[in-house]
Amino acid sequence: MTAQLKSAYQDQTLILTLSDPAMRNALGPAMYAAGTEALLAAESNPDIRSVVICGEGDQFCAGGNLQRLLGNRQKAPEVQAESIGNLHHWMETLRSFPKPVIAAVEGAAAGAGFSLVMMCDLVVAAENSIFVMAYSSVALSPDGGASWNLARSVPRQLANEWMMLGERIPATRLHQLGVVNRLTPPGSALSEALALAQRLNARAPNALASIKELTHQAATSTLDEAWQAECHHFVENLHHPNGGIGIEAFLQKQKATYKP
Repeated sequence: MTAQLKSAYQDQTLILTLSDPAMRNALGPAMYAAGTEALLAAESNPDIRSVVICGEGDQFCAGGNLQRLLGNRQKAPEVQAESIGNLHHWMETLRSFPKPVIAAVEGAAAGAGFSLVMMCDLVVAAENSIFVMAYSSVALSPDGGASWNLARSVPRQLANEWMMLGERIPATRLHQLGVVNRLTPPGSALSEALALAQRLNARAPNALASIKELTHQAATSTLDEAWQAECHHFVENLHHPNGGIGIEAFLQKQKATYKP
């Protein structure tokens, strides 16, 4: 079966499924391109308010296809550089996507699969799922923004340990560290992620987009810069139609119905 990225919808949530079960949903150029295309289309679609990314079957993603990587050793270095550039373009599209993105993890998230999880805004994982920065196990170094995200999520020494030793990290450990938001019984990560997405879908899309942008900027901003950005977003959201809808609904103890 050819690797592909499947799209489905549940209410206002786009479900993107990494699909290559024979290779444990390994990533490759076709998925990079499809992922970028799907997110760009979802960004301009007001009917979509969130995205959930999962893997087909009982695995999330094994990372890169080692047979493809082995073949690329026989080609010019520019071939692999272009492939990683396309992966990073997908990751940047994901990072800058203005709507919440949730990873729903079953089984293993290894290598670039772990990198993909780390680029999502929220993570739901089965209690028995495993995360592996597997690159050094085959004499490679990380891509997909893994080093950037891990160094900002956990102490540098711990990020180095995970990337240098390539050891299996239980989802329970990542939950303790705050990297995983929700733990679920095996087989229910997707349903829990969709329930979380439904809660997000009920909130004002413009406010969530502001929060996402502010948290991304915070890692490299000074406090003064963060204050300025918060002021800008607060004023903008107050004067957005949803600001009036939200405040009035709260004061009247009613449920708000927000505009796209």
